[in-house]
Amino acid sequence: MPSSSSAQRPADRERPERREHLERLEDLERRARPARARRPGRAQQSEHAGRPGSVHRRQRRPHRVVVLLLPPVIGFDATIPSLIFGSATDAAGQPLYEVRMCTTAEGPVSTSRGYGLLADAPLEALAEADTVVVPGTRLPAARERGELDDATRRAFALIPDTARVVSVCTGAFVLAAARMLDGRRATTHWQYAAELQRLHPAIRVDANALFVDEGRVLTSAGLTAGIDLCLHMVRQDAGWEVANRVARYCVAPSWRDGSQAQYIELPQPASNGGTLAASRQWALGRLGTRVTVPEWAAAAHMSVRTFNRRFQAETGLSPAAWLSRQRVRRAQELLETTDLPVDAIAVRTGFGTGAALRKQFRAVAGTTPSDHRRRFGSAHDRTA
Repeated sequence: MPSSSSAQRPADRERPERREHLERLEDLERRARPARARRPGRAQQSEHAGRPGSVHRRQRRPHRVVVLLLPPVIGFDATIPSLIFGSATDAAGQPLYEVRMCTTAEGPVSTSRGYGLLADAPLEALAEADTVVVPGTRLPAARERGELDDATRRAFALIPDTARVVSVCTGAFVLAAARMLDGRRATTHWQYAAELQRLHPAIRVDANALFVDEGRVLTSAGLTAGIDLCLHMVRQDAGWEVANRVARYCVAPSWRDGSQAQYIELPQPASNGGTLAASRQWALGRLGTRVTVPEWAAAAHMSVRTFNRRFQAETGLSPAAWLSRQRVRRAQELLETTDLPVDAIAVRTGFGTGAALRKQFRAVAGTTPSDHRRRFGSAHDRTA
């Protein structure tokens, strides 16, 4: 999949302003050229294919995250990147990310709840971004007409082709209007997913996903799903250990199971009883042993049919798929924090053989156990 192309950017029809923008970019490039000469190339920046801008261990400067505030912005969404990325540090306590905010507005940025936010960087900061985050917004052009206004169009023209571009909640409408989601799978708040699909039929809108990672372009569902997505990026950039440390500091789960399906308003099931949270904890305590669905259902005092139906409703996954993900997650932690051979980790996580672990690891994590250990193992230097 190509990382980006100029065809994805909206055409800039204002020639004088375009010339002014190009002159501004040339000036920025002249001033930044000595620093850029020291920056690692794309292959060095990320060993993970499709993740331009990842925090690589050889990288000596913090990864630059720029949050683009588009009024009226969703205030909660706007604060997520600085909280998550700003809390990520290496083993020596050095920050892995530098987070700044910019805006197309003059003065304080209005929010959907009436208060204002102050940006700390000029709009030109976008030209130096490794990751750009667009929080949720009620920007009329994008939300109602599926278009970019002139100010937002000029802002998007500043974003480098190598930057990772991310939306939180209804920020997906802005990425869609910029033609960055055409032909891709994407998500947004479940309440507005149908409207996003109507405005942009070329997008494969997944109203069920908490977040969607399409390589260079990532989208999250509503509000707190932005935390899930930012933690996911920290996990991909710097490993589970760093992401878990950030999650603990923020008093948030490092990984949230399930999907938006558990939050969409649905009729209550006829049967009474609590959730299956206790049953999932029961299974987590048995990751190293063989657990069959009939055994699991019996432990929950349900028929297999009822258990499967309720489990799917709560998590968005089948019991077998959920259990496989937990085993892979545990394998990732062991690969990062121990020197155990892959075959030994396979036994400890219930896969039985190294071959079975490798197959499921690639299906869930998109890589191999050995590659994961090379990139995120604790024996390696994690300095930025």
